[in-house]
Amino acid sequence: MFLLSSQPRTMIVSSLVALTFVSAGIMSHEAVVVRYTDVTGPSGLHFQHHNSATPSKFLIETMTGGVAVLDYDGDGWLDVFFVNGAKLKENQTDGDPLDKSAPEFWNRLFRNNRDGTFTDVTEKAGLQGKGYGMGAAVGDYDNDGDPDLFVTNYGRSVLYRNNGDGTFSDVTSQAKLMADGWATSAGFVDYDNDGNLDLFVCRYLEWGFASNIYCGNKGPNGRSYCHPDNFKPISNLLFRNNGDGTFADVTRTSKIGESAGKGLGVAFADFNGDGYLDISVANDSYQQLLFKNAGNGTFKEMAVIAGTGYTEDGKTFAGMGTDFADIDDDGFPDIVTTALSNEAYAYFHNNGDESFTYATLSSSLGEITRLFSGWGIRIFDFDNDGEKDLFLANSHVMDNIEVTQPHLRYMQKPLLLKRSGGKFQDVSAVSGAVFQQVWASRGAAFGDMDNDGDIDIIVCNCNGPAYFIRNDGGNRNHWIGLELRGRKSNRDGIGARLKLTGESGKVQYAQAGATASYLSTVDRRVLFGLGSETKVKTIEISWPGGGKQVVQNPKVDQYLKVEEELKNAN
Repeated sequence: MFLLSSQPRTMIVSSLVALTFVSAGIMSHEAVVVRYTDVTGPSGLHFQHHNSATPSKFLIETMTGGVAVLDYDGDGWLDVFFVNGAKLKENQTDGDPLDKSAPEFWNRLFRNNRDGTFTDVTEKAGLQGKGYGMGAAVGDYDNDGDPDLFVTNYGRSVLYRNNGDGTFSDVTSQAKLMADGWATSAGFVDYDNDGNLDLFVCRYLEWGFASNIYCGNKGPNGRSYCHPDNFKPISNLLFRNNGDGTFADVTRTSKIGESAGKGLGVAFADFNGDGYLDISVANDSYQQLLFKNAGNGTFKEMAVIAGTGYTEDGKTFAGMGTDFADIDDDGFPDIVTTALSNEAYAYFHNNGDESFTYATLSSSLGEITRLFSGWGIRIFDFDNDGEKDLFLANSHVMDNIEVTQPHLRYMQKPLLLKRSGGKFQDVSAVSGAVFQQVWASRGAAFGDMDNDGDIDIIVCNCNGPAYFIRNDGGNRNHWIGLELRGRKSNRDGIGARLKLTGESGKVQYAQAGATASYLSTVDRRVLFGLGSETKVKTIEISWPGGGKQVVQNPKVDQYLKVEEELKNAN
């Protein structure tokens, strides 16, 4: 069944956009100028991250800072959830509690007021949190129509069930979800296509306060956060949703546990078109991981065979944030992963035959990112011209890197890269004053916060203020957004593959999902930029439940709600 959204906001947004186009005369092929504007102050989205940095340089201090966008109250507008640290002592031990009782260390939930402002509703929602926080994953794991929340921690991670009344309940124990260790990025994914969202959890290292050795030089400002090479790798975790509110740990039986790593970022995509979601994990100074879904409940790790394990000269790199999306619209998802300064961010182009080509240098991504260290990342079309681009949130991992490498900086500018002709171009300098600011960025979440048809960005900074940067101008090009609702498939439609054919015959591809970036969750709605095209011929949807559906000639410049058809439904 094909449904237009019945919510007033869709009709209102569509009308406003249409008026903007008419008044501006945007019907030509002229380039649309987009600026990102810092609207943090007037929006009321005031979050200060606290990592509780100590002279002991505990490694967790510099890795934290996730953010998620989700419509927790079902009003059709994205809200924002930030993950925070906890109080640490210089002589912290593994037996000491990770104290989050002070409000400055609370995780925070902000409700979207639908007028450009936000209200802190953390206490009412019951999301102050526990432990030393890292990141957040969002998904409707119980298929009841509202998004649930999984918060990763150093220590025990927490599953919050959305009660549907503006509050959340900690159901970690009831759900039998024991995700211990140092969890980083995580994501909900229906890996077995049974209609229930499962959960994949990255883990970073075998690390504890007792194993926090002294690294760096002696003397003032000499101690540094330790390199991951000093610690042993650890396996990631996979939990299968039993469909009754509980999860089963299938890390071993799925063969996910056979491949240890130093996982920081994760993203999902069906990279070979067999109908099952595969898993790409960004590892820090360790071989990258690519888990091919065998479709029988097991995975085969094949990064080296596929060409995504190392750089083209066989070296590891500090993989942190990642995205797994079809950047060139050839029908096969590609992988882009951030790295550390003096390396280069990695771009693995999918060849369509279960192999990838290292395209970092040929795409100019290497020369642009050589001096940067990246975390939050997203492949998306920022100006709605129908070509996918790249945003990167940056900062070095070492807060005193200038002492040992004066040519580098701890706080760094974000980057906006436009892709054209197979190459990336740095357009940051002409895309707003925010790109001249320097931040200690970690997580970044992406979504249309004001429902105006272009993608805004929320950046969480380690031990600093968060930023809400609004896209101004992207909706001057035409667009169409889809919000999927599965029936046989999982309710969020995670894993659905979409193929859009425009009036000119131009084809674009996307896969529905909410897991990308670093420690963060993005808008699960799918938004296609259309440039100057005013009509869409078809949008073909391949649902993870196996069904196929075609939306014919939908109106542009609006969000559509599309419900999965059940062919045999009465």
